[in-house]
Amino acid sequence: MGKIATRKSFGQALAELGEIYPDIVCFDADLSKSTMSSLFANQFPDRFFEMGIQEANMIGAAAGISFTGKIPFICSFGAFLTGRFDQIRMSVGYSQANVKLVGTHCGVGIGEDGHSQMGLEDVALMRTIPKMTVLQPSGDRECRQMVEWAVKHQGPVYLRLTRQGLKEFDLPPFQLAIFPQLREGEKIAFLANGGLLESAYEAANRLSEMGIVNPAVYNLHTTKPLDGTFLTELAEKYKEFVVFEDHSTIGGSGAAIAEWMAEYAPIPRRVYRYGVKDQFGESGRPEDLYQKHGFTPEGIVTFFNKNS
Repeated sequence: MGKIATRKSFGQALAELGEIYPDIVCFDADLSKSTMSSLFANQFPDRFFEMGIQEANMIGAAAGISFTGKIPFICSFGAFLTGRFDQIRMSVGYSQANVKLVGTHCGVGIGEDGHSQMGLEDVALMRTIPKMTVLQPSGDRECRQMVEWAVKHQGPVYLRLTRQGLKEFDLPPFQLAIFPQLREGEKIAFLANGGLLESAYEAANRLSEMGIVNPAVYNLHTTKPLDGTFLTELAEKYKEFVVFEDHSTIGGSGAAIAEWMAEYAPIPRRVYRYGVKDQFGESGRPEDLYQKHGFTPEGIVTFFNKNS
């Protein structure tokens, strides 16, 4: 099976779930062909609302309709959606509206579209909102499971999706905040999500073969909430963690893990945040941008060769 972008998985899953859950409605901000919400629109035109390039109004309308018992999914590029942070903070977060926010085209993996459309700060923003769940699926099947989980969950959810196709791993059913293990290892654990899970996994295998380190690899699909019991088990098992994400190292999943390890781990553990450093993104081919930021397996191996 070829690689599938999680934005496509989302669109297909929502269209399928629309048959089962008549209260699902969908809003988009003039990007339905890119976010793949068009698949839902084609099937349920009376439950789809094209809001134009007015994300703030879309957020407010979705919050309002959620209090009538509907389950709104609101879609746009992650950069544009979370760019309306004030509306999300007040209309969705403070009101605890049952709104599912879907941010696609996240990270430098979107390529040529450039920084204006790259979601590199979206996780940092969303995890500051009280009781906001923040999820990033690793592939097609997990994305579909997350969409259905979000339908059943009462409360706001941010779903972070990719433009590029992702490798499909053999994973157990999605369980909130419990990271599936892809690889056994010793002393060090790689926690990775989205487009970097495949790179981290391949790099771990190469590093082990080279005798440098033998990392365990986990799929960090939940940034918020974190499960203290599960993370305590990891902190007791490994001495060091590296968090890989196609997002700024400031405030993202790596920051969330580092904060927990520093404050709550039985023995504080070192966490290295591996992502986009304190800089803006740029336009370029996805493969070239991944190479520039050290997001390829070769880049990760080179980093460990220099720092081991």
